[in-house]
Amino acid sequence: MKKIIEKAIEKIFAFSGMVTTVTILLIIAFLFKEGAGLFNSPVVEKGYVLCVNANNPVEHISSADIKKIFNSVIEDWSEVTSGFDEKIELFYDEKILNNYGKDEWRAKIGEKIASTPGIIALVHDYEKSLPKNFEGVKILEENTILPKDFFLGFEWLPTSKPAPQFGVMPLILGTLLVSFVAILLATPLGIGVAIYLSELAQSRVRDILKPTIELLAGIPSVVYGFFGLVVLVPIIQKTFNLNVGETALTGSIILAIMALPTIITVAEDAMRSTPRAMREASLALGATHWQTIYKVVIPYAASGISAAVVLGIGRAIGETMVALMVTGNAARLPKLFEPVRTIPATIAAELGEAPGGGVHYQALFVLGCALFLITMAISITAELISKRQHNKGL
Repeated sequence: MKKIIEKAIEKIFAFSGMVTTVTILLIIAFLFKEGAGLFNSPVVEKGYVLCVNANNPVEHISSADIKKIFNSVIEDWSEVTSGFDEKIELFYDEKILNNYGKDEWRAKIGEKIASTPGIIALVHDYEKSLPKNFEGVKILEENTILPKDFFLGFEWLPTSKPAPQFGVMPLILGTLLVSFVAILLATPLGIGVAIYLSELAQSRVRDILKPTIELLAGIPSVVYGFFGLVVLVPIIQKTFNLNVGETALTGSIILAIMALPTIITVAEDAMRSTPRAMREASLALGATHWQTIYKVVIPYAASGISAAVVLGIGRAIGETMVALMVTGNAARLPKLFEPVRTIPATIAAELGEAPGGGVHYQALFVLGCALFLITMAISITAELISKRQHNKGL
């Protein structure tokens, strides 16, 4: 009977592991599936086409140039294509659309485009039938969003008309800057506290401090964010004489505080797992207590310490509420003393406003894929480093 129960428990554990693995794989598949359609989506927002005069040699315009044209940054066609020196005239079809019926509206649009050499018209796309029947009108080719424009672009403006801008480089760099500075702050302090708890503190002090530190990990991130917004933001603003206190540095400090319990707990457990015989052998050979710590304990626990740092990095990179509340949410190239925006904060702030299945919605899922790949790359790299350190120690 005992063997039957053990076999049943073994099967339950195996089934639980299989279900967990399949669930994780399904979540990853869903993430990539939802974002996959982004790079088949047209640059111009859905339901519109761009039309120019037939004498205009331009065949297609990049997303960045479309934005500059409609923001009047580019005002002459010579800046877009060679051999055509005409002043750009912007035209929207709403006024004609409101004043005429559908058939008459088509004729008026065609006449306007055919009679204006430098025109670029943003036209409602009624199954692409509109100005094709008119001489002197050319519909520009529909570009699709390219991976290089998405991952190497420096403008994130999903509401830009008529061509949304999905350049994620500021978001990626902002995420890495905030996380990197947070780990730089948290790692030495966390490892120092772990060394104190493991090797130096009296048992009574350890019994008080360790549960207290572990309790800090259970504080909701929104509470840390609120603390940062109310307390730390004004301090940073006054100390560095800044216009605003919501900066990358503020987010990094709060994230470092949040990562500390994880780093301290995991690193301390790894150090305490060092066999007592190794400590005693080191002391017997004449090493001091401190020499034993940094020549025996730390090298032996290097793998666990690396794991602690990796978990801290994961906590920092994936954190949403703190990044949303105290970093300023400015999607531009990040600087330590200026507002930045991170990938998790962008997804949290914009997903509720993005139409389901639309280009903005798909772009946010691709952001999620990018965040997943960044986290996975960091974990794999840290695992390789920790294995190398562990083998070197042996």
